[in-house]
Amino acid sequence: MKEKEMIEGSLRGEERCQRALFERYAPLLMGVCQRYCRTQAEAEDVLQDTFVRLFAKLNHYGFQGSFAGWARRLCVNVALKTYQRKRFSLEQTGLDDVPEHGGAPTAYTDLGEQELLDLIRQLPDGYRIVFNLYAIEGYSHKEIGQQLGIQEASSRSQLLKARKLLQQQIERRQRIAI
Repeated sequence: MKEKEMIEGSLRGEERCQRALFERYAPLLMGVCQRYCRTQAEAEDVLQDTFVRLFAKLNHYGFQGSFAGWARRLCVNVALKTYQRKRFSLEQTGLDDVPEHGGAPTAYTDLGEQELLDLIRQLPDGYRIVFNLYAIEGYSHKEIGQQLGIQEASSRSQLLKARKLLQQQIERRQRIAI
């Protein structure tokens, strides 16, 4: 079934089209959810909420641009709203002592996709959200500040600390591997 047929059928309330749309886009959107959520169960809840909103707002799509991109943006917004309900708070983890030097080049190249996802999941909530929005979704610090209700400088600070913490974790894994 083609994407347009699935969307049009879903708009008419046809269950088979809704199921086909879910089956096609759930893996893509689950990847987004996993980056924003700390646990698999939390990611599954956000995915479910995303599809509830997706079907409720499907008439707003309008067949302009990529449906995958539209669904992805919706998913990010649901993840952020879920996170904001838990109350965004700036986290301090004492990263002032982290050295500024870069890690060993092989530490980055030997790191698998799942390992990197696991490291991102381990970041404190504030760091993880800002890192995802900036480094992966491509939002500016101004946009992140507006979405999360924080200062632009706070977004920059959260990103810097997230990068430093990721660098520390990667270097620690490299030392263990040696």
